[in-house]
Amino acid sequence: MNDSPNTSWPIVGHTWAVTTLRRAIDEDRLSHAYLITGPSHVGKATLARTMAMAINCTGESRPCGACRACVRIASDTHVDVRIVAPDGDRLKIDQIRDLRRELSLSPLEARRRVAILEDFDRATLEAMNALLKTLEEPPSNVVLILIAPEAGVLLPTIVSRCQVIALRPLTLVQVREALMRRWGIDAERAELLSHLSGGRLGWAVLAAQDPSILNARAARLDDLQQMLGASRVERLAYAQTMARDALDTREAIDVWRTWWRDVMLVAAGSAARLTNVDRRGEIGSMAARLDVQSVRTAAEACSRALWQLDKNATPRLVVEVMLLNLPRM
Repeated sequence: MNDSPNTSWPIVGHTWAVTTLRRAIDEDRLSHAYLITGPSHVGKATLARTMAMAINCTGESRPCGACRACVRIASDTHVDVRIVAPDGDRLKIDQIRDLRRELSLSPLEARRRVAILEDFDRATLEAMNALLKTLEEPPSNVVLILIAPEAGVLLPTIVSRCQVIALRPLTLVQVREALMRRWGIDAERAELLSHLSGGRLGWAVLAAQDPSILNARAARLDDLQQMLGASRVERLAYAQTMARDALDTREAIDVWRTWWRDVMLVAAGSAARLTNVDRRGEIGSMAARLDVQSVRTAAEACSRALWQLDKNATPRLVVEVMLLNLPRM
């Protein structure tokens, strides 16, 4: 499925972004640096790699997906296309120094050297400043593609030197149709995954292929139900366990946030689509037992916790405060 007409880009949705980048490549007026932003698993890395393929494709319809350049870029083995990801928790200055040395050299095979810097929001301040030197004096045969959840988490001096391509979640229909047509998912499962994905096709595909993702979601929702009946001491003890893994903590809170949104919608009598459609009965039961203000307080507590984690607050303290703001049932 490709809803970007008249292009060979294998991208679902994001038509305006594909059109903008395709036109820049076709007309040979590429910027020296791009910043692709958007929620996790919304398609940022896929777009970046497809862009690198289109830049260096030797086929007639770029990207053809079949030429030597396209095949190697797709498998992350092209000598002139460098993928830089965080080393552990952070992307470090030594990685940027190595990259800068590579970018100073002429391409060996490709038209241009392309560097894709994944999760650049996790770069250290020293690493960001090191890259800034390249952005200020970019080599003519280099294209930098930075990936981050939003522009605001990077240095303003870096953002100002990039063309920002902001990706937004797809519609549920786009996700559902893509899952059925491209990945062969049956209609009922595709419907559920499209709701749970929040418009993030990458997440939906991963969840379709890896049962542990939906199992983890179910466990997190079960934990939430248990915490609503727990004492203050039990909640604080759970916070210590929950906060041990920062990534898992964030994912769990995000699942809880969708739950409270659903409960609020039902409590308010809204006709908006629910996220957790497979638990509609439980959501309705909770909405009937809680007042709207308690539900709103819980939803705001989860959203605030996610914001605080993005600002590098201490996970355990964030989780403790959030749990203590949940209602007792």
